[in-house]
Amino acid sequence: MNTNDKILPGKPWPLGASWDGQGVNFAVFSAHASAIELCLFDDAGTLQTRCECLPGHTGDIWHGYLPNAAPGLIYGLRAQGEWQPENGHFFNPNKLLLDPYAREVVGTFEWRSENFPYVHPSPPDKPPEQPPAMDGRDNAAGALKARVVQEDNFDWSGDQSPAVPLSDTVLYEAHVKGFSKRNPAVPEALRGSYAGLADPASVAHLKRLGITSISLLPVHYALDEERLAGMGLSNYWGYNSLAFFAPNVRLASQQNGVNPRDEFRSMVKALHAAGLEVILDVVYNHTAEADGGGASISFRGLDNSSYYRLSAEPPVGFENHSGCGNTLDIRQPRVLQLVMDSLRYWVSEMHVDGFRFDLAPVLGRGSEGFEREGAFFTAVAQDPVLSRVKMIAEPWDIGPGGYQVGGFAKGWLEWNDHFRDGMRSFWLQPGEQATSLGDFARRLCGSADLYQGSGRPPGTSVNYLVSHDGFTLADLVSYNERHNEANGEENRDGHGNNLSNNCGAEGPTDDENINQLRGRMQRALLATTLLAQGTPMLCAGDELGHSQQGNNNPYCQDNEITWIDWSKADDALIDFTAWVLSLRRQLLPLGDQWYSGQSDTHGLHDLHWLNGNGEVLQDQDWGNNSERVLGCLIGQPGKAVAPLLLLVNPDAEDRDFMLPAGVWQAVLDTSDPRGATRWQGQGEAPVKLAAHSLMLLVAAGTELQF
Repeated sequence: MNTNDKILPGKPWPLGASWDGQGVNFAVFSAHASAIELCLFDDAGTLQTRCECLPGHTGDIWHGYLPNAAPGLIYGLRAQGEWQPENGHFFNPNKLLLDPYAREVVGTFEWRSENFPYVHPSPPDKPPEQPPAMDGRDNAAGALKARVVQEDNFDWSGDQSPAVPLSDTVLYEAHVKGFSKRNPAVPEALRGSYAGLADPASVAHLKRLGITSISLLPVHYALDEERLAGMGLSNYWGYNSLAFFAPNVRLASQQNGVNPRDEFRSMVKALHAAGLEVILDVVYNHTAEADGGGASISFRGLDNSSYYRLSAEPPVGFENHSGCGNTLDIRQPRVLQLVMDSLRYWVSEMHVDGFRFDLAPVLGRGSEGFEREGAFFTAVAQDPVLSRVKMIAEPWDIGPGGYQVGGFAKGWLEWNDHFRDGMRSFWLQPGEQATSLGDFARRLCGSADLYQGSGRPPGTSVNYLVSHDGFTLADLVSYNERHNEANGEENRDGHGNNLSNNCGAEGPTDDENINQLRGRMQRALLATTLLAQGTPMLCAGDELGHSQQGNNNPYCQDNEITWIDWSKADDALIDFTAWVLSLRRQLLPLGDQWYSGQSDTHGLHDLHWLNGNGEVLQDQDWGNNSERVLGCLIGQPGKAVAPLLLLVNPDAEDRDFMLPAGVWQAVLDTSDPRGATRWQGQGEAPVKLAAHSLMLLVAAGTELQF
């Protein structure tokens, strides 16, 4: 490349840096800048070789074309404009800025005072003067920069999305690093990386389980918060995105010179070849630039008042519906375009199969609050690329009216905390304190009260007991209190349990009876989640007994607290989980249609509920917590050709259950460490239900693969 080539006007699309084989076009959005400068750097990203203004300006897009430029070129941006922090403008041409459309990020960010747009106060914890004075130091040497990439240089031949039907989908939430970091079966150089997740040993475990779709915690390029960096900690979970098109380099092994983008693509291709979908957890509700006291790294310096939701009256402040200092303003067309372009990029260029949206109500916030038919949801619904992939909402944020469970548009799945809380209470709380039989039945059967009325199918409900955010399953039944001391906040962070785990001593114990009880409760909770109507989600490690030592908010623990310890894997629990998922796959006990409780022409109910005496529950029985043994007779299962019977006993004593007429065979008993049972018996006679257990019975003669 000849760096003396004149920059031509170029074109205002596509946004970002795009190579056409002969040169690179640059296009940058800013509605309030007076000029945008393009700055070029040497291969190490340390020496500025050229900096001049983009000559083209169309609408709110600044653009230019550099002939003879090619992939590998490192660049940054500077924005000229008004310095008016009190009105939301932080233009400071002394600060080098990262292109929001960067495909690859160069450098390592440090929380140094010259990376802030204003004069950083001394001491650092002192608030800046108001309005703050512009910092005149040039930060280019240590600023993050972008590298121009070639998009079409990856061999996708043979790759095809598994396109798993919703009724067959089983989600598995995992952290790229934590999943394989301590797995001795994965080559050491690959552990904790995209390549480690794609390794045959990792794939073999996922296939053994029978999950269909791996839901990865954020992989977008992200930063550690200034507070964490000062404490020697990091944002391990990655919910602090900065570059929405660039994979996080910290999750790449970079073996054999493979760049993070291609290592991620190779992972997707390997998982697809195994029939597994890849879902990304994405964070479009805020950025890593924090509030008005934060650094100027990209968006803030380019056009703060367009990218972020600001208060209407000066002095302008940041609306904080994310809890992280700022909130992206999806009302702005170019910000909406940024999100849509990013999503399409990850589907079209990186071949992912769907997304889970962190704090999703932010994306639907108009000027008056959440709008289920807002611009973002409408754009997704009509988009020829995004309308065909899975879309999953975390249906709450911390802003006004932010709790929107059941409130999303058709086609969207939702994390269902009603299921989580109801099932935890049912199995772990003493009888009188536990959730009612009625609530248990509602949650088991797809939460019709939340989704049926708006015409959405049962699969809308993502049923989970545990996610990354909270206790692991093993810790849920082992700790009554959180133990987050390692987080440096004096154990004040995270959520309390608010449940008695009903398992005696807290934490690890050598008491065999307590350990057996904890194991039984884990299996009952797992089976309830995996057999319920809706879309089940497992949290990685729960199938093998992973513990975080009682830390229920380990977002900043990139260490052995969070990394799955495969040397301590409970092999029987893995077998149990795999068997329950096999039963779901073969029988789909509760189908993908809503049940009415009505009978067909042969008098067979599609579904009805029985008490321990085998009698149909009456209205007054649903609120009676003194009698909690319950049977669900499913006359129209999803895949089984004959009726099924699901029995639950959350009590601390064994109970008899009177079976309906017919010959029944048990195929699952959660009181057994592997769920094994071959019990068979005649109807109108009792079967013994062990304490804290669930049983699944099929009509004798039902064909199953054991």
